[in-house]
Amino acid sequence: MQRTAQSLRLASSRVLPRCSKQLVAPARSTLALSSRSFSSSQKVLKVLESELKHEEEQYEQPKEIKNFLKNGSWRLAESDGDVNMALEQEVGGKTVKIEFQLASPMMPEEEGEDDSAATEFSVTVEAKDGSGLTFFCSTTAGEDHRYVIGNVKSYASAGEKDSATSYNGPEFEDLDDKLQEALDEYLGEVGMNSDVCDFVDAMASDKEQREYVRWLRNTKKFIE
Repeated sequence: MQRTAQSLRLASSRVLPRCSKQLVAPARSTLALSSRSFSSSQKVLKVLESELKHEEEQYEQPKEIKNFLKNGSWRLAESDGDVNMALEQEVGGKTVKIEFQLASPMMPEEEGEDDSAATEFSVTVEAKDGSGLTFFCSTTAGEDHRYVIGNVKSYASAGEKDSATSYNGPEFEDLDDKLQEALDEYLGEVGMNSDVCDFVDAMASDKEQREYVRWLRNTKKFIE
């Protein structure tokens, strides 16, 4: 019995050194992982710096934006990090608001098909009591008439305007021709024209570019 106990103790003493060696292995693995992570961060940072430099050197705000805001009566509302933009002005005691978003980047194969992608926007004409009309439109290529109307929504209150289940109005092309003409002329009276469409297209594209550069800066700052 004593020999058996001694043999077990000796066996245990021989096993311990091997266990202690195995415990060291994770430390080396963690060090290697940390090294790879640091290397990857430096690689990402280097590419970000190069891309940011290129985009900043190439950027120039379109002249349509500068001229429109300088010479027009519209007020532009936008903020960094927000894809939504709006033009606003007062006409005949009513508030006219044009809302649109930044343009989605075009894929290489799409660029060859059409250099001027359409921009969806809405024109809302609202009275002080909260009633109004909203024209859902999109820009189109051309020189004379630069937009098409999809639907015309009529609402009696702010609640109806914002309700997800409220009626968005008929398809514009289904309306009587004379009514289509009259509503189109009404849009012109509240300030909708080709210059506005040129601005909306240019601003949508410019905003996407500026937000991309902002994304590069923020991502670079985080990696650093």
